[in-house]
This record gives sequence, structure tokens and C-alpha cells, in this order.
Amino acid sequence: MLDKNRIRLMTKMAQYEKTLAPEDLKISSYYKKDYASLNTLITAIWVTAGYALVAGLVILCNVDALLKDLTVTKLIFIIAVALGAYIVLLVTYCVCAGSFYKSRHNKAKQRAKKYYRDLSRLGKMYVKENN
Repeated sequence: MLDKNRIRLMTKMAQYEKTLAPEDLKISSYYKKDYASLNTLITAIWVTAGYALVAGLVILCNVDALLKDLTVTKLIFIIAVALGAYIVLLVTYCVCAGSFYKSRHNKAKQRAKKYYRDLSRLGKMYVKENN
């Protein structure tokens, strides 16, 4: 006999399995701190690469103006400003990335927990029907 509740539950679970389950199960297999730290490190590497690329392009485009009146003090000042901007950018990105990935892990863990709970409920429905 067809049970409407069981069909609804199976449909909801199948939809989850198609869309979010692969990613959620992969994310929830990590500890929260490990997942957030790994992805924050990856973010820091990409921010560093991007900043180096942009800084290189800015220097390349303005090389004439930079070398025109360059003194040691101006060079030190330019390097200090570039380094300061890099540090501020990196810290901002890392703090935001850490919080984002912790939140993402929490949501994935909750969805995976709900999926396993529904799976257990479905098993109980089958056992109840067979008895």
C-alpha cells in the first residue's frame, strides 16, 4: 500500500541527494575547525596571488612615474604602504573567510544530520509496514 507520508519523505530525500548531499557530506566529514582553516588558508593564498598580480601590473603601468623622482625614502614609503595595504586586505579576507566557512560547515552539518534522521525515519516506516 502506498503511504503518502513515506512518498513525501522519499521525494524530499531524493531532492536533497541530487542537489546538496554530495557537497554537504564532503564538508561534514571534516571537523569545523579543520574545514574553516583549510579553506581560509586557500583563500589567503589566492588573495596573495591576486594582490601580487595587481601590484605588479600597477608597478608596470607606472614605472616611468615611479623611477622619475625615486629616492630611498620614497621607495621605503611606497613599499611600506603596499605592505600595509596587503596586510589589511589579507587580514580582512581571512577573518571573513573563516566566519563564512564556519557558517557553511554548520549549515552542511545540520542538513546532513536532518538527512540521516529522515533516513532513519524512512527505515522505521518500512519496518512498521512489514510487521
